[in-house]
Amino acid sequence: MARKHRAEEEEATIDMTPMLDIVFIMLIFFIVTTSFVKEAGIEVNKPKAEQATKQKSANIFIAINENGEVWMDKRMVDVERVSANIERLLAEQPTDVVIVQADVEAKHGVVVEVMDQIKAAGIDRISVAAKDN
Repeated sequence: MARKHRAEEEEATIDMTPMLDIVFIMLIFFIVTTSFVKEAGIEVNKPKAEQATKQKSANIFIAINENGEVWMDKRMVDVERVSANIERLLAEQPTDVVIVQADVEAKHGVVVEVMDQIKAAGIDRISVAAKDN
């Protein structure tokens, strides 16, 4: 009797397409749901406050150091340009709160000028950052 040989056995493969679809859908979901925070770019020595509370959501941070330099989005800006920079950031991601991180040695006049520029950009809620005790 002659034996019959199969030409070649087919290899079993796993179709990876559904798994890749799920991974891409999850990636898109996480990108869309992530909120991007525009940090100031420098660390400042914030004053201490007994009644400091945590701010829930803010996407725009403005830092003022002891020399009166204003930092937004990791770059130094002039006080007169704060309003225009906030409007640009609001076009990217709307928010209703801006947090001002002023150094404990920062001059009060510079902080007030920055807050005035924030109001000129259309933001009514301004929070000043402080350290908890």
